[in-house]
Amino acid sequence: MFGNLGVYAYTIAVGFVTAGLIASTYQLFTNRQVAFEFLFDHKPAAVAGVLALVLAGPAVIMRNAIRGRLIENRPGHWLAISTVISAGWSFLQGVFILSFAITFVQAGVS
Repeated sequence: MFGNLGVYAYTIAVGFVTAGLIASTYQLFTNRQVAFEFLFDHKPAAVAGVLALVLAGPAVIMRNAIRGRLIENRPGHWLAISTVISAGWSFLQGVFILSFAITFVQAGVS
C-alpha cells in the first residue's frame, strides 16, 4: 500500500518541480511572473504565455494561495482547496512527463 503512495508522491513532486522550473524560467526571460492574466499585443507572445501557464499552473496556484493566506488573511480552507487542486494538476503533469521519460528510455534515447 505504501509503495503505491510513494509512486503517487513522486509523480506529484515531478509535476510540481517542473511547474516551478517553468515558472522560474519564464520569469528569467520575461522579467515578470507567470499569471492568469495576459496583456500581450503579439500572437507568439500570447501562445508562449499560455503554454507557460499550462505548465507552471500548480506553482502559480500555490503562490497565489500562500500570498492570499499571508497577505490578504484569507481563510485556511482556501489554502487547503488550492493545495488539492495544485496537487491534482501536478500529478497529471507528472504522469505526462514521466510517460515521456519512460518512452525515451525504452526507445534508447538517453
